[in-house]
Amino acid sequence: MAQTESALYTVGVFADAAWAERGIDALKKQGFAAEQLTLAGKASPELTALVERATGGAPETLELPGLGPALARGPLMDTLNGSARDLPQVGLAAAMRRAGFQPHDGLIFERLVGKGGVLVAVQTAPRAADALAVMLSYGGGNAAIGAWGPRV
Repeated sequence: MAQTESALYTVGVFADAAWAERGIDALKKQGFAAEQLTLAGKASPELTALVERATGGAPETLELPGLGPALARGPLMDTLNGSARDLPQVGLAAAMRRAGFQPHDGLIFERLVGKGGVLVAVQTAPRAADALAVMLSYGGGNAAIGAWGPRV
């Protein structure tokens, strides 16, 4: 069987924008670039400012089932949208399967974001364990590496 290239994401949900900023700062100090980061959460002025500081660009506004108005920016969003660009229809929980997470992981991420958490994802296959360790050390709840996707 041929090996196909698939993006690998490490994801954690931080309690709020302040905690997410601490985690993002730690990730950057460990050499993770802004281009590798994805942030997503319920729409708020705090999240807008954090996304702009962390990624260098404005967030995309989405209406997601179970979350309502949401903001997001980063490479994980292309994966979650899929070729059908249907993230607003399927929602965050279901779309997380596209990034290699089990259905229960997607539900947990969606519920934590729904309670005001900020999802932070790092796109990195070779250093996934490093990203996971940083997220766990800085409050990234339910941090996990999406490895269940179609890898072959």
